[in-house]
Amino acid sequence: MYELLSEPIRRYVREQGWEGLRPIQSASIQKVLQSEDNLILASRTASGKTEAAFLPILSSVNFDEQGVQVLYISPLIALINDQFFRVEELCKYLDVPVTRWHGEANRTLKEKLVNDPRGIVLITPESIEAMLVNSAYKAKVLFSNLKFIVIDEIHAFLGTDRGKQLQSLLFRIRELNAGNVRVIGLSATIGSYNQAKEMAGPENTTKILRDTTSKVIETEFRYFKQEGAELPLALIKDLYLNVCNNKVLIFPNARGLAEEVAVKLHKLSQKVGGHPYYFSHHSSIHKELREYIEEFARNNVRFPFTIACTSTLELGIDIGSVDKVVQIDATHSIASLIQRIGRSGRRGNETSKLSLYATDPWSLLQSVACMTLFEGEGFVEPIEYTEKPYDILLHQALALVRQLSECTQEELVHRLSINTAFKYITVDEIREILRHLIQTDLLECIGGKLIIGVEGEKIVNTKDFYSVFQTDTLLKVRCQDKPIGEVPFSSQIIVDNNMLLAARIWKIVDVDLPAKRITVVPAMDGKKPLFSGSGADIHPKIREQMLRLLVREEKMPNLSEDAKEAIRQLKLDFELYTIENLETDRPLKVQIKDMFWYSFHGTKVNRSLAFLFNAANIKYNLREDESMFEFKAGDFELIIQKAMKAYDELASVLESAVQHDPLMLAFSKFGSYLPLKYKVHLVRDKRFNFEAAMDFLSAVHISQTHS
Repeated sequence: MYELLSEPIRRYVREQGWEGLRPIQSASIQKVLQSEDNLILASRTASGKTEAAFLPILSSVNFDEQGVQVLYISPLIALINDQFFRVEELCKYLDVPVTRWHGEANRTLKEKLVNDPRGIVLITPESIEAMLVNSAYKAKVLFSNLKFIVIDEIHAFLGTDRGKQLQSLLFRIRELNAGNVRVIGLSATIGSYNQAKEMAGPENTTKILRDTTSKVIETEFRYFKQEGAELPLALIKDLYLNVCNNKVLIFPNARGLAEEVAVKLHKLSQKVGGHPYYFSHHSSIHKELREYIEEFARNNVRFPFTIACTSTLELGIDIGSVDKVVQIDATHSIASLIQRIGRSGRRGNETSKLSLYATDPWSLLQSVACMTLFEGEGFVEPIEYTEKPYDILLHQALALVRQLSECTQEELVHRLSINTAFKYITVDEIREILRHLIQTDLLECIGGKLIIGVEGEKIVNTKDFYSVFQTDTLLKVRCQDKPIGEVPFSSQIIVDNNMLLAARIWKIVDVDLPAKRITVVPAMDGKKPLFSGSGADIHPKIREQMLRLLVREEKMPNLSEDAKEAIRQLKLDFELYTIENLETDRPLKVQIKDMFWYSFHGTKVNRSLAFLFNAANIKYNLREDESMFEFKAGDFELIIQKAMKAYDELASVLESAVQHDPLMLAFSKFGSYLPLKYKVHLVRDKRFNFEAAMDFLSAVHISQTHS
């Protein structure tokens, strides 16, 4: 396929000294240059997907034509900044301008692009939305002659509100174009190709190119029981010996843990005369510090280093060669775990290495379940998505009215109804939502034309309007005049408390909420710092695999002796239960005063069961990490019957809950502006799975023991 490339691009390939094209690159070159299809390029991390997209694009596009020719869309500003230099290097023989367009990008270069729209633009969905809403004419000048849209890390959008917004934006961009705009999506971990095709669309002209070449993964699982609030000292010591002579990324599951790990490893290294290169990296770290850490990791050849990070380094930001990845406790998805493992062994055919440290036996079991499912079946969670995203439709209705300045109601209904992002929402539903927006002054109808209403102006005229994902209220943290980073507001932000940030412990000396500012000084009192994180939904197949590992003799990955013992102890707790059918048989432990029922089901079904128990006035305690419900001792069959009977009154109970509990809609930024029945539908669809819960209760068979 090399010969299909243009001469300048062939020269680039030769100068890189490549021995040959990688499989995904050869396949992509042929499809891009010899068809008009949209493409999804799916291959493992560091397999050359960026080049697979851009080599044929740069060979086929005439960049002398007026207007931006290629739009590169990324989920992260940091990834745009990283990929900018990579794309610019690819373009160096073609005299093609490459421009970053996001909130932190150079304003002068943006203005230059508007005056002379050419080349390639790297952008986020939110910046596209802002441009369409505030500068519709500018957007048309820039994007009316597009040839390609490249969506990097497309899996990060699938099944999310942001993904639905992006799908709508792609439709709106295509409306600006007379010609065919082709979409190329890039990803290492896609659980649902149909969803990816639907986003790239039309589905019948979208093809999947998969490089199924697997990378050797070397894993080890270690266990250190955590008794208190902080990580065990033995874990920190073992972790230090594991990472001190290597280049390592450590993924705890919260910013607070990332800070704790970085601080403790750094202190331990100081005590034993080790290297000083221990960092923390997450969204609360100031941008300049994050970029310094990335630059150090990318360009450092000589020294080992360790970066304790969150998902900020899970995606494809290039930080050079990493020897291994450490995960502390279970990830919430296999997709996330595999994405993180792929950060190591990125050069050539190096082995990807994972060390997983568990601090709880159930976390260890979940981690083993994720790894064995992936290695045994290649299973990655399919994307769960909402067919009727009413809240995103509402947002896009406001955005379109602002973009058009004014329009008739029928014109707005038409634009929304033909938008592929909302193809399952009926015209009648759209009309009903628009009537509600008019009644609540989000929209106003004057002389037959819709404009943004008084209440709508309060929403649309804020910088937060362009994003549809919920964001924390962030407080800037400063020491004297030096910015340290940002943290989300929480009840822990109190004067005299200590906090972890930028791999250091700070004492809070002042909190100014109106100014959104925290003033800190270095902490010297040894007081325990505070910083919290959050969780996510777990797929039912992972929980079923956990049950399988407990009641069957399954092949285990490489476990330390302590990890083997922790698993053995868990298995002992379940050896007396008769579990023949892993889908329906579930353990029930009955004691004198309490009963413990293990559903081994996914988070959404457990949440649905909990709602039904509440509706039936059944007292319970849910331990989600164990997928276990605790009840007072009694007739368990009666509990099941009451929960199933509560389903008959579900509609009214759920409606009342949505009306009176604002937290029910906390997941949706714009859901609170919907009519009540659409709020209820959204909550039912995104937070619960009552139908699966009822199927489970109808089929479940209880295996009971007494102790």
